[in-house]
Amino acid sequence: MKQTPQPLWLKTFTRQIQHGDVIFRALTILASLIILATFVAIGFELWQNTTLAREKFGLSFLTSDEWDPVQQQFGALPTIYGTLQTSLFALLLALPLGLGIAIFLAELAPTWLRAPLGYVVELLAAVPSVVYGLWGLYVYLPNFVKPTAQFLNGTFGFLPLFEGPVYGPSRFAASLILTIMILPTISALCRDVLLAIPNTQREAALALGATKWEMISQVLIPYGLSGILGTAILGLGRALGETIAVTMVIGNNRDLSPSILHPGYTMASIIANEFAEATEEIYLQALIEVGLVLFFITLALNVLARLLVWSVARRTPSELRA
Repeated sequence: MKQTPQPLWLKTFTRQIQHGDVIFRALTILASLIILATFVAIGFELWQNTTLAREKFGLSFLTSDEWDPVQQQFGALPTIYGTLQTSLFALLLALPLGLGIAIFLAELAPTWLRAPLGYVVELLAAVPSVVYGLWGLYVYLPNFVKPTAQFLNGTFGFLPLFEGPVYGPSRFAASLILTIMILPTISALCRDVLLAIPNTQREAALALGATKWEMISQVLIPYGLSGILGTAILGLGRALGETIAVTMVIGNNRDLSPSILHPGYTMASIIANEFAEATEEIYLQALIEVGLVLFFITLALNVLARLLVWSVARRTPSELRA
């Protein structure tokens, strides 16, 4: 008997099943949905467990500098300020340093040095946070951070950012520790961005008479600018949420002065310091609400940074050089 031919859609579906296309697509969609569900679940749990604190303090929680567990009055402004100041200052230091390391590894280092030095830089990312904290507290802080802070205060003390008095533990110490901690991430990813640029871009620039510096600054960096900004996002994300190392060197003081040389608090460090002491429900929920604020700040900064990356990526390298 003559067999009835299968419909075209059935043949296509059967072929996709046999070659794994449908299964692969389903698995990738499932993985994406799991990530989205996890993100939503975290935000939902934080929101659900701060009902009492949100009802009592409202938006004043974001603008108040009072933190009094005895009187059950809480405000997150000093911790928000400390988090943003230390993270942005660390990024301001780490991004040019990391980009410089990446340029050396990708473009200037001899072949015999490139791989070992790259491994050493990446190894810094594997050091536990508590080790950075201990090293920072007993070695880095007295031998480098405090003398540097005294120099900045003596030279630029007329600026509010470097007003005295100079303490050991401070937001400046936390910023420098964060700089070291996010430096491997930024340098390694910037190196990968530079290595991904086609060699034709380098050859074309050099063939037109550009120097090595002109080729790097006017061709490679503009060409890979969206990727470089993406690495800055990742570095900022780690700096915002870093806890133990920052807690050990920041001084843990609710100081709202503009001076980065003063002790301070971050949202992560106040949760780590006081969570075990929060025996009352309102106290516990206030700490969780600090975590909720950190969650939304991280989300907002990442969205803004992604929009910036998207806007830069739409521009051509020639427009960036203009």
